[in-house]
Amino acid sequence: MEKVALPGHSTQNLVVAKYWDGRMIKGVTYNFGSEKKAFHVIPVPEEKSEEKSEEKEEGTRKGVEVVIPELKAIFFVKSLEGRKGPRTLEGLLEEEEEEQASAMKVRVTFQDGETLIGMTHGYSREKQGFFVVPLEKESNNLRIFVVFNAAKEIDILK
Repeated sequence: MEKVALPGHSTQNLVVAKYWDGRMIKGVTYNFGSEKKAFHVIPVPEEKSEEKSEEKEEGTRKGVEVVIPELKAIFFVKSLEGRKGPRTLEGLLEEEEEEQASAMKVRVTFQDGETLIGMTHGYSREKQGFFVVPLEKESNNLRIFVVFNAAKEIDILK
């Protein structure tokens, strides 16, 4: 997993936070918590834009507050560039289930029609979301925090 070192912060994860309306923010977070109402993402500057104002750089160092109930999901990723090419579903459900003996296979259908299939160790509607680990071997996603309000349907698969 690609880690970005930021002074003064111990645990950092590369994330893509996707909003209900299609917006997204990519960067590093050091303070995500599944019980929190918000966390911060420090956008990683794109290499294409070489000219940066001091104000933009200062805002980047502070991070952008992301309110979890406004999101569809938070993708914890290996790389912010993502995987090149289309997603393949071949062999998707034939993962080694011995590793995930205590986990449940789920299919999440979001309000916008996107579908996610993965493993979870359970979920409770009393919480604001739950983690899913994708089944796809070549996925760029390490884990995904699904926000309940964004899910249209959650099916337990066998």
